[in-house]
Amino acid sequence: MKNITVGGRYDHEGCQAKKGQVLSQIGVVLRDQQGIPLVKSVTDNKIVCREIMEDLYFLINETVAIRKHLERNKKDKDSLFRIILVESRIRRVACYYKQTKKLPPAWKFIR
Repeated sequence: MKNITVGGRYDHEGCQAKKGQVLSQIGVVLRDQQGIPLVKSVTDNKIVCREIMEDLYFLINETVAIRKHLERNKKDKDSLFRIILVESRIRRVACYYKQTKKLPPAWKFIR
């Protein structure tokens, strides 16, 4: 892999983010292939390449998958209970990101 520097700073994660990799995949590539234990130690900041945080993104994807499942299996009570739990987890995580100003205050999760 070719390392890209911007102003003397290491910018490998920028090119990986453009390829569409998620943050955890970028960290694994940097750790395993480049021998960098922490991205912050090289770039002086964390990797941020999305408007929405990775954990919130995957929670939303999980609700979409459960909703598709519920459309096919309307009597599945366990999935109905799971979607309630996941949606409440989305609200808690979103509240945390709003407090830390990583999400805009007007952001809302709509079913």
